[in-house]
Amino acid sequence: MKNYTSEQIRNVALLGHGGSGKTSLAEAMLYRCKHIDRIGKVTDGNTASDFDPEEIKRKFSISSSLLACEWKNTKINFLDTPGFFDYEGEVTAALRVAGSAVICVPAKNGVEVGTEKAVKRCRDLGLSVIFVVTKMDEENADYAKVIDELREKFGKNVQPAQLPIMDGKKLKAYADLIENKAYTYTDAAPIAMDIPENIKGEVATIWEHLKEYIAETDEELMMKFFAGEEFTHEELVTGFTAAVRAGSVMPVMCSSAINNVGIGVILDAIATYMPSPLDRLDTVMAADPETGDPVELLANDEGTFSALVYKTVSDQFGKQTMFRIFSGCLKGDATVLNTTTGKTERLASLFSLRGKVKEPVTELHCGDFGCVTKLVSTGTNDTLCDVNKPVVLDKIEFPVPNMRMAAIAASRGDEEKIGVGFAKIMEEDPTFKYENNAETHQMVIYGLGDQHIDVIKSKLKNKFGVTVSLEEAKVPYREKIKKKVKVQGKHKKQSGGHGQYGDVWIEFEPHEGDELIFAENVFGGSVPKQYFPAVEKGLQDCVKKGVLAGYPMIGLKATLVDGSYHDVDSNEMSFKVAASLAYKQLTTANPVLLEPVVHIEVTVPNDNQGDVMGDMNKRRGRVIGVDQLADGLCCVIGEVPESEVMKYATDLRAMTQGRGSYTTKFERYEEVPPFQAQKIIAAAEKDHHEE
Repeated sequence: MKNYTSEQIRNVALLGHGGSGKTSLAEAMLYRCKHIDRIGKVTDGNTASDFDPEEIKRKFSISSSLLACEWKNTKINFLDTPGFFDYEGEVTAALRVAGSAVICVPAKNGVEVGTEKAVKRCRDLGLSVIFVVTKMDEENADYAKVIDELREKFGKNVQPAQLPIMDGKKLKAYADLIENKAYTYTDAAPIAMDIPENIKGEVATIWEHLKEYIAETDEELMMKFFAGEEFTHEELVTGFTAAVRAGSVMPVMCSSAINNVGIGVILDAIATYMPSPLDRLDTVMAADPETGDPVELLANDEGTFSALVYKTVSDQFGKQTMFRIFSGCLKGDATVLNTTTGKTERLASLFSLRGKVKEPVTELHCGDFGCVTKLVSTGTNDTLCDVNKPVVLDKIEFPVPNMRMAAIAASRGDEEKIGVGFAKIMEEDPTFKYENNAETHQMVIYGLGDQHIDVIKSKLKNKFGVTVSLEEAKVPYREKIKKKVKVQGKHKKQSGGHGQYGDVWIEFEPHEGDELIFAENVFGGSVPKQYFPAVEKGLQDCVKKGVLAGYPMIGLKATLVDGSYHDVDSNEMSFKVAASLAYKQLTTANPVLLEPVVHIEVTVPNDNQGDVMGDMNKRRGRVIGVDQLADGLCCVIGEVPESEVMKYATDLRAMTQGRGSYTTKFERYEEVPPFQAQKIIAAAEKDHHEE
C-alpha cells in the first residue's frame, strides 16, 4: 500500500443495529475498491471483516475490524463494528478513534434501537454522519418510509442525497440530488441519464431544502439563496461538504450490497464529504504522565508523535497491536515510549490492516491507523509517544461488565490453563473480567451479557484448548448474631500420658464493625494469660465459617470472662479447641444471615421508568429517586440485593429493547428475610453435604 498524507485519509465507523448490513456493505466496498475478487457473504462465513472463528460460526460480528480501502487517491479506514449490544465495548473503542460514521439502516426494518444509539453517540462526539439505507434488494424495502422515520427520530436535517429509481422490486437507478442527474448502475461505473418525469417534483422539493442548508454554511451563499440565484456546481459541493462536516445535514443514501449496487457513489461521498483528520482537529489534548498537567499537541505531521492503542488481538501465536496516530507521523523501525508501562518499544514493521490481511507500509501520517506485532509490554488503552516528550492521551471509557458467572473446569488440573486463557482474552477484550474469588473458591467471570459470556467460553475452548462449564456465581453472604450470650466451651480428653484440658466461658455480643473484637476480663487467674492468644486464635479460625450456613461471621465481640485449667494437661491447642466449642453455641445468640446490597443506577427512556421501578420492587429493591436526563431519558436510583441482579443485564435489555443501561456498586450488608434465608441455608447444607 502506498503512503497517504493526512488530507487523503478518512476514518469511518460503520454503525447500526445488529443485522443492518454493515459487514455486507463493507464487503461490497472492498470489492468495489478491487481489494477482493468476489463479494463474500456473512451467511457463508467468508467476509473479510468477520474472520474470527466465533464470528464465522455465529454469523454475526463480535469484534470491530479495520478495513483499509484505497479509493480514488483516498485511503478510507473503515471500522466495521458489531451491532449486538453485548459487544458495545468494540463500538466504544471504534468511535474513540473514528472521525465520522456511516450508519446502516435496513430498508425493510427501518430505524431500530441500534440506530438510535448510534446517532446519539455520534452527536455526543460531534462526528459527521451519512445514513445508508441498506438491503434495497429485499422484499418490502421502503426507502420513503425509512426517510420519514429518520426525520421523525432525528430531525429535519436528515436529508436524502439520493432517490432510488425502482424497476418493480429491483433497484434500477438513482437520482443524485447534488449532481441533479440520474444514474444507472453497472459493475464498472454509473451511466448518466435524465431524471424520470415521475420523480422530478419530489427531487425539486428536496432540492429546495438542501439549498437552504447549503446556504447556511457561507454568507455569500446565503445572499445568493435569498436573491434567488442558482449555485454553481463547485458552490454546491463545497457548501454540502461543509454542512455534512458541521453536522447540520445528515445525508441519506441507498445501496444493495449483495448486488453491488450504489457502492461506488457511497465511496465517492465518503471521500468528498467526510472530514480528514486535519479537518477534525487542529490540536489534540494530552496530559503529562508525571504531573497530569494538560499538554497541547499539533494534530498534524509536524506535531510530536502520539498514538492510542485502541485494540489488541491475542492468541497462542502472539498478539497484534492496533493504534491510531493523533499527532506527528511514524516511520518503520522506530523506538517509542509506552507511558502506561514506562517502557520503550521498538516498532520493527508497520502494517495497514484489511481484516486479517496485513499490508506492509513504510510510514504512517497523522490520523492514520497502523498495526504492529510482537510488542511485549503494550496493551489496549496505552499511549505510545516520542521518547523525548512523554504524554498520555485520553483513554477509552469501556462499559463496565456487570453480569457474572462462575467458570468450572471440566477437567482437574486445568485451572492454570484457564487462568492463562482468560488473561489473554482480557488483553483483547477490556469489557471482560475474571477473578479467583478466595472466599467462594470460584473462578468468577464478568461480561456485558449472556451472549458475551458464552462467546468467552467458546473462545477459551477453541483458542486455548480448555473447556469450562458455567453456573451462577455464589453470593458472598455473611452471618451475624443479634443478642448477647454467655457460653462455656470445655475440652477434656485423656488418652494415656498427658491429656488435653481447656475450659473457657466467653461472652459473645454483636458490634457495628466487621472484624472480630477479642477482649478478656478474667479474675483470679482462672485462665492463665499465656492461653489468651490461643483462645483468640481459635475464635479467629472459627469466624471464617458461621453457624448457620458456613458464611463468614462479622460484627462479633468475644470477651473471655472465666474458665479453668489443669497444671499438666492444659496447653494452647486445648484452649483453641475450647474456644471453638464455645463458638458453636452461637446458635443460641439469634444468628441471622446478611446479604450484600448494591447501589444501582438504571438509565432508561422515560417510557420505561414505571416498568423498571416495578421490576426493582419485585427484586426486593428500594427506589430512592429518579433523575431526569436529556434526550427523553431518566435515571432510576435504588438499592437492591446483589443476588437479585446477577443477570440484570439480560433482563433490562429485554425490558427496554436494549435502550437501558445500569451501574452498580457495593453499599452494605443487610439482614436476609427469613423465608429467603431458609432457602439459602438449605442450599448451603446441600453443598456441604456434596463436598
